[in-house]
Amino acid sequence: MTDTIVDLGPQTRIVARLAAGAGVRDEQLLDATPCPGFTVRTLLGHLLGLAVAFRDAGRKDLGATTDTGPDAIEPDIGPGWREALPSALDQMAEAWRDPAAWEGETRAGGVALPGRVAGAVAADELVIHGWDLARATGQEYEPDRGALIASYGFLAAAADDPDRGGGLFGPVVPVPADAPLLDRAIGLSGRDPDWKS
Repeated sequence: MTDTIVDLGPQTRIVARLAAGAGVRDEQLLDATPCPGFTVRTLLGHLLGLAVAFRDAGRKDLGATTDTGPDAIEPDIGPGWREALPSALDQMAEAWRDPAAWEGETRAGGVALPGRVAGAVAADELVIHGWDLARATGQEYEPDRGALIASYGFLAAAADDPDRGGGLFGPVVPVPADAPLLDRAIGLSGRDPDWKS
């Protein structure tokens, strides 16, 4: 885990760029992604939902957005998603620039968390789902280094959890110890770094 406050802005901008313009073509929306059970469309919906939830978690504006578990509804996008997603990502990054977001307790996905843990989870969601989106749509991907370090720290701490067997964090995929940090994080997230669409 990280004890460092991470500026999520660079990573939210990377994710927004991946989704913007020609990055995601309409004909790709039903394509598979490395994220189990998610198409490009539902992954984009998940990113939009998590951006709003973690914005509110950072603001300590607790309620429906922070209390709803990620499996409660099938994520989807509306017709204005190309504008809504970058806006929500910007708001999320802004909320976590406030040092108070990283202090005390907050809630996300219906789970109470220390602010620093929630911030690391937010970084992890952005890094791993950014990779998912890039792989599914054939785009180059280089995450923000600070967010990647936070993501890896969160995933490494969770790797030995006996309750993590299914869902988005399936069994760890073995990756060589000298592999790039992103590949090691992807393996810890239960994905194969060599996944291709």
